[in-house]
Amino acid sequence: MKAVIQRVSSASVTIANKKVANIDNGLLILLGIVEDDKDEDIKWLVNKITNCRIFNDDNQVMNLSLIDINGEAIVVSQFTLQASTKKGNRPSYINAAKPEVAIPLYQDFIKKMQSILIKSVQTGQFGADMKVELLNDGPVTIIMDSKNKQ
Repeated sequence: MKAVIQRVSSASVTIANKKVANIDNGLLILLGIVEDDKDEDIKWLVNKITNCRIFNDDNQVMNLSLIDINGEAIVVSQFTLQASTKKGNRPSYINAAKPEVAIPLYQDFIKKMQSILIKSVQTGQFGADMKVELLNDGPVTIIMDSKNKQ
């Protein structure tokens, strides 16, 4: 399970000209799922993301987590994070989980994150054509992969 985590001053998701998610200070999380992802991948990744100290403290040092700042989050499913670009010029998405595997894992990820955060976790819509807007704060962008824990 891969996640691209972006610290944002604001972010939103629009589907068919309707804004379905909108946050201020927090994280925009793009989530890519593979077939062999399990509950332990979700638990590890949610814990790392919610406790990652990437928000500034009073001394402008990145020393606070999403939990510490009572921040907001948007989680967007993005199968293209699992692209393989080793051969040719067209990315292969063969490693991305099929919807019947990915959707339940995506929903579990959101539920586990919601159980940790005080504010509700907003989302895009799995499989939809989404327009994602963000104001990256910093910029701070971090990539996490549950398959690279060590």
